[in-house]
Amino acid sequence: MTKSKIILTLAALTTIAAAMPAEARINQRQDRQQHRIIGGIHNGSLTVHETTRLAKQQASIRKYERRSRADGGGLSLIERARLEHRQDRASRNIYRQKHD
Repeated sequence: MTKSKIILTLAALTTIAAAMPAEARINQRQDRQQHRIIGGIHNGSLTVHETTRLAKQQASIRKYERRSRADGGGLSLIERARLEHRQDRASRNIYRQKHD
C-alpha cells in the first residue's frame, strides 16, 4: 500500500469514527480488544495466565460501563473519559502480553 493510500485510509477512518456515536465506538473498541485476546490465544502468544488476567480486565471494563449507564442517562463526559482511559490501559496490556 502506498503512502498516499494509507493517508487516505486513515482520513476516512477518522471521519467515520467522528460520525459514530461515542457509545458505539466504545462497544466496537471492546469487541476489537476481545478479538485481539482471542487471536493471541490461537497463535500462542498468550499464556493461560495472561489470558485470564486480560479477560478479567475486560470484564471489569464492561462492569464499569454497565454501572455507568445504569442511571438511564447514558455516559457522562467524565464517565466516557474514564472508560476510554481504562480501554487505553487494557489495549497496552494486551499488546505487552502478546509481545513479551
